Amino acid sequence: MRTLRAPGRLSAFQIGLIAVALIAIAIFLAFTKDIPFTQPYELKARFENAPPIQQGQAVRIAGVDVGRVSSVESVGGDSPAVTVTMKLDEDALPIHEDAEIKVRPRIFFEGNLFFDLRPGTPGAPEIESGGTIPASQTSAPVQIDQVLGTLDTDTRDDLRKLLVGYGGALNGSPQAGEDDDQDPATKGETAGQALNDSLGYSAEALRGGALVNDAILGSEAHDLSKLIAGQGRVFAALSTHEAQLKDLVTNFNVTMGALAAEGANLRETIRLLPRVLDAANPTLDALNAAFPPTRAWALEMIPGVRETPATTEAGLPWIRQTRALLSPAELQGLVNDLQPAVADFAEFTDGQIDFLPVLDRFDRCQLRVILPTGETRIDDGALSTGLRNYEEFFQTMVGLAGESQGFDGNGSYTRVNSAGGGYKVQTPPVGSFVEGLFGSATAPPLGTRPARGPKPPYRPSAQCHRQQAPDLNAARVGSGP
Repeated sequence: MRTLRAPGRLSAFQIGLIAVALIAIAIFLAFTKDIPFTQPYELKARFENAPPIQQGQAVRIAGVDVGRVSSVESVGGDSPAVTVTMKLDEDALPIHEDAEIKVRPRIFFEGNLFFDLRPGTPGAPEIESGGTIPASQTSAPVQIDQVLGTLDTDTRDDLRKLLVGYGGALNGSPQAGEDDDQDPATKGETAGQALNDSLGYSAEALRGGALVNDAILGSEAHDLSKLIAGQGRVFAALSTHEAQLKDLVTNFNVTMGALAAEGANLRETIRLLPRVLDAANPTLDALNAAFPPTRAWALEMIPGVRETPATTEAGLPWIRQTRALLSPAELQGLVNDLQPAVADFAEFTDGQIDFLPVLDRFDRCQLRVILPTGETRIDDGALSTGLRNYEEFFQTMVGLAGESQGFDGNGSYTRVNSAGGGYKVQTPPVGSFVEGLFGSATAPPLGTRPARGPKPPYRPSAQCHRQQAPDLNAARVGSGP
């Protein structure tokens, strides 16, 4: 009797085949660590000195695993160079053409290595999958066996003698007189014992070293990395100038020799150095406090500094024209010609100091006294002319000029009537006529216009513009005695 299985169900043999296939796929994935039918990003790197690189070693960016070494190929021939192929995750992308990769040990003396990858700067072109980083951008650590392998038998024997001698120097007791110039605390001790004694001072020294190391880190992020990068550029520049570097070493040796010759003075300088540093600390603190505003001022100056070349370029034509204008043929010659006139003008200017105040007082007198007096109209009753004072003055001058023609022969004859009248007239004293002048009139005198009175006060010591202008209409008009 045969057992019938339900349609659509798998047999035990088929289930076993499926299980074996799944186990095989899992083992394949576990060992290859790759997904079939995919093409991961591959990056190749050339190394000149082949370190002990093995397949499967980690590739890291900033300490994070981003891939593995998939193969290591020798360049061939006698060259120790190798080409390493790495498969990277998508998180590692993009990789730029200025990328660098270094082989680093995980733990010193352990032997396990990993690849430290720096993807490069974003501005550089990207490396396509399968691209190669050249040997100029890769480096590998020197292994201890490579160092020892370069030592031949004689060198290793010399090294052994050096170590033996160094051990004797540490454990040997000093000979008589060898430690007379040493500190009393270390006299009679071996070098090893003296080093052990120095450990008592190491705490303070290490504390100071920690402060120094903390200061080396800088006050801002990446200060130390920038310092190391700058030193790298300096050393790279030094390596390209070997001849100058040799001269530098030679001159440095001469300098050190000169310092050694001044050992006593140098020791005294070092002894006084702590006091100098103590005195310098307040200055350095003040200088450090001045850095933030100085930095802000420098940032504010950057736009102006950027504009300085253009400003200088624009100002050069003006400077050339100004220099030509100030040449001996132009303003310099003019200044030389004007020097005598300048001296005279300086003397003239010095005289103006005394003249201008007098001129000012004269102008004030004209404005406040003389001109208002000349503009006054004299009220003389029925005899008033209605003219201003200065106009009557000039008309009087014309009348006097006409009258004088009768006496100087240029005009009509003057007729004088010597007849008198019954009214006696006497004037006050005139000149040498003490009793005055006498005459007779045909009619009684009516008086003077204006009436005769005392003279106005005369004050020569008072300034004209400070005196009151005369009131010409204040004089009494009418018959007098």
